[in-house]
Amino acid sequence: MIKTLVFDFGDVFLNLDKKATALNLAKFDLLDFTPEMWDINKKYEKGLMSTESFINFYLEEKKGLTKKSFVDAWNSILIDFPKHRLDFIQNLKKKQEYRLILLSNTNDLHIKWVEENIPEYPEFKACFDQFYLSHEINYRKPDAEIFKFVLEENNLIAEETFFIDDTEEHTISASKLGLKVWHLDPNKDDITELFNKKSDLF
Repeated sequence: MIKTLVFDFGDVFLNLDKKATALNLAKFDLLDFTPEMWDINKKYEKGLMSTESFINFYLEEKKGLTKKSFVDAWNSILIDFPKHRLDFIQNLKKKQEYRLILLSNTNDLHIKWVEENIPEYPEFKACFDQFYLSHEINYRKPDAEIFKFVLEENNLIAEETFFIDDTEEHTISASKLGLKVWHLDPNKDDITELFNKKSDLF
């Protein structure tokens, strides 16, 4: 019996354009992330380096790239937050049938953009019993440690916990620890269909 629902944020609630950042950085001749850049990105996502250091790393990598142009490109992945998804999570909160947890890989620049551009964000955040952002807890998906952290921190039983994420690698990692999972495909699925598409679990 499912007692706890754990949700990702991007492309589950918040719409993303996952190609946008790379396309916008390509305008500054940054055509691909090197292994070092991927390592820096992951470190930043875990909150292990400051925003200033993160931005300066890229400005040193590419001459002609300004702070504004980099931040705009970095945040261009973020699109909007459809109201029907806010209604969904608010109604779920009112019913009080499940513990609700958010677990998102994100970073300080992205969250600042959300705070400034998504007026519903405080209402959304208030729906959750726990709200975990990777850069605040120093863990990131798909590492097993982040799922163990959530389970232990909240005294959860893995088999009674249902995790929804748009990245298959993340759901595979969670399932190996015993969590029930849904790899949500944002091209054809919507979180509001949860209880229809996964009716066998509820």
